[in-house]
Amino acid sequence: MTRIATRSYSFRTSELLRQQGVHPVLARLYAARGLADTKELSSELSALFAPSGLLHINDAAIFLADAIAARKKLVIVADYDCDGATACAVALRGLRAMGAQVDYIVPNRFEYGYGLTPEIVALAVREKSPDIIITVDNGIASVDGVAEANRRGIDVVVTDHHLPGDALPAARVIVNPNQPACGFPSKNLAGVGVMFYVLLALRAELRQRGVFDAQTQPKLDALLDLVALGTVADVVKLDANNRILVAQGLKRMRSGRMHAGIAALFRAAGREARRATPFDLGFAVGPRLNAAGRLADMSLGIECLTTDDEGRAWAIAQELDAINRERRDIEAGMQDTALALLDSFNPKDSTTISVFDASWHQGVIGIVASRLKDKYYRPTITFAPAGDGMIKGSGRSIAGFHLRDALDLVSKHAPTLIDKFGGHAMAAGLTIRADAFDAFAQAFEQVGRTWLNVQQLERVVETDGALEDAYFTTQFIELIDAQVWGQGFAPPVFCDEFKVVNQRVLKERHLKLLLEKDGRNYDAIWFGHSDALPAKAKVAYRLDANEYNGVTRVQLMVEHAEPL
Repeated sequence: MTRIATRSYSFRTSELLRQQGVHPVLARLYAARGLADTKELSSELSALFAPSGLLHINDAAIFLADAIAARKKLVIVADYDCDGATACAVALRGLRAMGAQVDYIVPNRFEYGYGLTPEIVALAVREKSPDIIITVDNGIASVDGVAEANRRGIDVVVTDHHLPGDALPAARVIVNPNQPACGFPSKNLAGVGVMFYVLLALRAELRQRGVFDAQTQPKLDALLDLVALGTVADVVKLDANNRILVAQGLKRMRSGRMHAGIAALFRAAGREARRATPFDLGFAVGPRLNAAGRLADMSLGIECLTTDDEGRAWAIAQELDAINRERRDIEAGMQDTALALLDSFNPKDSTTISVFDASWHQGVIGIVASRLKDKYYRPTITFAPAGDGMIKGSGRSIAGFHLRDALDLVSKHAPTLIDKFGGHAMAAGLTIRADAFDAFAQAFEQVGRTWLNVQQLERVVETDGALEDAYFTTQFIELIDAQVWGQGFAPPVFCDEFKVVNQRVLKERHLKLLLEKDGRNYDAIWFGHSDALPAKAKVAYRLDANEYNGVTRVQLMVEHAEPL
C-alpha cells in the first residue's frame, strides 16, 4: 500500500532563509529538510569539519609520515564496491603524491569474501610483501585478520566507516567516525571520505616536518571527483559535510577537471560530465564501476580510476560497460525467479522477506534485494550459494528497521544460526549454512514482527506539496539541479491535483500522460507503471527538463498518483 504525504516545515525557518536571499521555493524545501542556516548551504572546502575531530587521525598521520620517511612498503586492502574502489584510488594517488611506496590488493568477493581476513593477509604477504597494511572501507570488524597481520609482524591502519562490532581489532591505528568515543560531527562519511581526511591530516603533518610548504604540497582537492563518486554511490547520508565533498567533486567534473577514468565512465554511460548530477554518479557511473566487483574483479575498476592514460581509461570503461550489461541480464533473470518464488507471497502476512535460489549469482543478490524491497516495501534479504554448504545473503531495509541491529538480535537469540554478518542500518550482508535458511527466515521475521507496525510497513511518498504555476520552467529546474540532493537530503518531489487529458502506454511498460492544471497542459511520464489513471488524479512528481529536437521543455516524472 502506498500513499502520498506532504512534508511539514517551519514557516518561520523558511521565511528566515528567504530573508537571507534564498529562493522562496528552495527556502521551503530546505526548511522541510531540517536546514535552518544558510551556513549549512556552503559548498566551500573551508566549511568542512576539521580532520582533527576524527579520533586517532593525528596518530595515523604521524605513523604514516614516519613510514614514508623510512621507505616502508604500504599495501592498501580495498573493498570491492564503488566506495572501496574510489577509496583505494584516493589512497594510492594521495600517498604516492606524498612520496609513499604503495601498492594495493582487492579481494575477489567470491573467493575471499569481505574485509581483511587471515586469508587476505596471507595473500598480501605472498603477492605484495607489505610492511604496513592500510584498509579502506573495511577493517573495523576484521579482528582475526588484524591479529594474523600482527602475528606476521605487519602493522595495520584501519580506515573505515562501518559500524563496529562488540570488539575492535587490535590495529596500530583506527580512523572511523563510528568507533566508540569518536566525537566527529559527521558520522556519515563514506569510506572514501575517511581516507580523504587521513590524507589531509598526513599532508598537514608532512608540512609541519618541512617536507612540503603551502606552495609545494600535493593538491588534494584534485581527488574530490573520486570522493564525490564514492560518497554518492555508497548511499551515505548527504549531511552538510558530505554535501560539500560532493558539490566540490561535481564542480570539478562539470569544468572538465576530472580523472581520465571518471571522464571515460561518463562517456560509456552516455552522460555529459559538464552537466554532472548526483543522480549520474549514483545511477550511471557508480553501477558501471560496481559491476566489476559484482561479476569480475574490482582491480579493473581501480585501474580505471588510477590510470592517467585516456586511451586505457576508455578501453576499461567500455569493458566495465559490457560487464554492467551482463549484470543487468543476470539481474533480470534472478528477479523473474524471485517473483515466481514469491508468487504466493502476501505482504499483509509478513513483515520481512527472505528468499534463496540455488541458481543465483552472489554478486547480484544485493540489487535484487533492493528491487524486491522497493516492490513489496519489506526488509528483504536474498541469498545465493557460497560453496561448502554455505549461502551468502545481501539485505536492504526500509525506514525504521536497522538491518545490522536486526541481524545482531537474530545472532544473540540463536548464536549458531549466522556464521558472520555486518553492515549498516539500510544494507547488510551475512553468511549462513544452506540448511539453516528456513530457521533464519523465521527468526528474521520474528524480529520484524516485534519491531515493525502497520504504519511503518506502508510506503509513503513524501512530497513538498504544491508548486506554483510560475515555477514550471526550465530556469527553475536549473536552479534545483544546481543543488546537491541525495540520501538524507531528498530531491524535491511536488504534488498537485491534475485533470488527465490524455494517456497511452509506451512499450507496454510506461504510462505517457498529458496533464492539465489551471488551464495549462504538462507532459508527464510514469516509468514502470502501465495502469490507466482516472479523469482526475493527485500526482506526486519530479520536474525534468526534456530535450527533444533541440527544444527543451518541462516534463513531469510521476512518482505516484492517487485517484481524486
